[in-house]
Amino acid sequence: MSDTKTTTVDTPLVKVLGAKTAKALADHLDLHTAGDLVYHFPRRYDERGEHTDMHGLQIGEQVTLLAQVQGISVKPMRQRRGNMLEVTIGDGSGATLTCTFFNQAWRERELRRGRWGLFAGKVTDFRGKRQLNGPAYQLLSADATQDEAAEEIEEFAGALIPVYPAAQAVPTWVIAKCVRTVLDTFQAPDDPLPPAVRANRNLIGIGRALHEIHRPTSKESLQVAKYRLKWDEAFAVQVTLAQRRARATGTPGRARPRRDDGILAKFDAGLPYELTEGQRAVGEEIAADLAKPHPMHRLLQGEVGSGKTLVSVRAMLQVVDAGGQAALLAPTEVLATQHFRGIGAQLGALGRAGEIDGDPAGTQLTLVTGSLGAAAKRQALAKIADGTAGIVVGTHALLYEGVDFRDLGLVVVDEQHRFGVEQRDALRAKAATPPHVLVMTATPIPRTVAMTVYGDLETSVLSQLPRGRSPIASHVVPPEKPAFLDRAWRRLREEVQAGHQAYVVCPRIGTAGADEEEEPPGDNEPARRPPLAVTEVAPILEEGPLHGLRIGVLHGKLPADEKDAVMRRFAAGDLDVLVATTVIEVGVDVPNATVMVILDADRFGVSQLHQLRGRVGRGSAAGICLLVTESVEGTAARERLDAVASTTDGFKLSEIDLEQRREGDVLGASQSGKHSHLRLLSLLRDAKLITDARAEAAALVGDDPGLAKYPALAASVAALVDEERAEYLEKG
Repeated sequence: MSDTKTTTVDTPLVKVLGAKTAKALADHLDLHTAGDLVYHFPRRYDERGEHTDMHGLQIGEQVTLLAQVQGISVKPMRQRRGNMLEVTIGDGSGATLTCTFFNQAWRERELRRGRWGLFAGKVTDFRGKRQLNGPAYQLLSADATQDEAAEEIEEFAGALIPVYPAAQAVPTWVIAKCVRTVLDTFQAPDDPLPPAVRANRNLIGIGRALHEIHRPTSKESLQVAKYRLKWDEAFAVQVTLAQRRARATGTPGRARPRRDDGILAKFDAGLPYELTEGQRAVGEEIAADLAKPHPMHRLLQGEVGSGKTLVSVRAMLQVVDAGGQAALLAPTEVLATQHFRGIGAQLGALGRAGEIDGDPAGTQLTLVTGSLGAAAKRQALAKIADGTAGIVVGTHALLYEGVDFRDLGLVVVDEQHRFGVEQRDALRAKAATPPHVLVMTATPIPRTVAMTVYGDLETSVLSQLPRGRSPIASHVVPPEKPAFLDRAWRRLREEVQAGHQAYVVCPRIGTAGADEEEEPPGDNEPARRPPLAVTEVAPILEEGPLHGLRIGVLHGKLPADEKDAVMRRFAAGDLDVLVATTVIEVGVDVPNATVMVILDADRFGVSQLHQLRGRVGRGSAAGICLLVTESVEGTAARERLDAVASTTDGFKLSEIDLEQRREGDVLGASQSGKHSHLRLLSLLRDAKLITDARAEAAALVGDDPGLAKYPALAASVAALVDEERAEYLEKG
């Protein structure tokens, strides 16, 4: 123990806990300073007499249980010399578990009937009985006086026992002991929340909150501490986003007002259908933004097939009318090519100005991808440089040196989550003045996620589907009903015989190689076979249930010209079935496709499944999506599929998706390789808190954009939302 009188957030743990313990915490939990440890919050709290229900334990789960010794016996081992100690433990719910120890009969002296303790280990199955094999444990002192209680169990003398995120080498009670040691000399940092915010929201001070989160004196005090610390997390993010909104509003840009006699007016007059009410309303919001003398930063989200591309085309035409150029950045060549064709079809002669059949009052549409031939590329780059190409569609190739715009006025980013910060910045840097930015996502986002992740963007939502879109029926094809799979293939054939087309989606391209690691089993299921692959499934279908149908294959590793040829054939109706990976997830629009069979559907996320099925039912005929799985009833994977099959409401599914993912992933922790700063805050459960924090942050930043009056808050924001993560949050 150090001679230092006080411990601060910056104090290295080695000075407080010693070299051996500090090394274990650093190596196994990435905790290096007193601040790291104090902000390593318990994941739950056990109560003496009110314990975790053992009934819910899953085989293979790593658990820490508060339980009582109910029986103990020593038996000789049959196969080898020595003995086995079996200890039966229970949690008061009627469920029991066996702990086994080999050649450790001496433990019988301390593991006496009636003793309570914390037991940590992996739940295994032996002859139909659940057990912990050689668990680590920490016994509680139930009957000793305070003076007699051993130091290592002092932490658990209270009613609420913290259970920490732990490692095998550093169990929860070791962490609890370390926290106690640090808290004994811990000096809380300056409170990052301004006094006015604390008063307005009835929040306790940071020092008390940090003590109570680890050593709560009551359930009520614990909730008060959690609420305060959640505010720290929400407020840091919302202040960062409020600062970015303020900077964006103050950044000079170039207004691109709408013209009544331009290409957009002519385009609207020639539309063969009416815009939906939502498209009109969102179009007005975007038009107003584009007419302002500072850059638009807007998120356009909506259901699959809600017409986002049409909204973006109208925005691009407004910018072209105002003398600028627009660029649409797509994540894949398949999607970029699909956008190019789709926009070209929508514009018609208005997108072919200068060509024989073009409208001289229009503009030119250009495609830039990595696979473009040398001559075509030179021609495209020349049109972009001299401004002839008003609308440019492309992939990452748009970011490369040599792609120079005459006057880039609008950047449309499709499927935002697939692009890194540097890629977006590289495209914006090609504009003389900061361009307007429209971010599109086809993945509906819960309101609180939009507030927290896309919080510096104005948000527009398209929830209404255009007239003529058909309903999609979804069904799970489960392992317990093998006849359902045969019926699925017959159903697909029936659709093809009726003149329609189909998709079969697989999670992988081919046999797993060095670049395709096998995923570990999930949902506490046993090890699974490798995921089904396009290159393996296609020939099996050709020879088996889909024999005689015209089958094409599409995946990301095909050469660009081959991918393009396959998509052209499918779009033209020359293929009946497309066996593909998720390369078809977004942007692919073949109205004649009515059925989709997703194999190994449990290996896809909720939002991904929703995106995929949006590829069918895009015409006048109804769509059907069949989710084939080996996941049995009762598993989390099966529940996820049942949820997808039960609704086509993307916003409802997005909430289910968020519940099942680590929320830190949403905020970019996995992208930055750092800890998520969301340790306590739930984007779904704490919606009101996030809304309140956003309001307080907006008011504070409006008064003091640089946080000059609040140095502790500025330091907290810098620590919790570092620059890399702040850029991830920026989204534009």
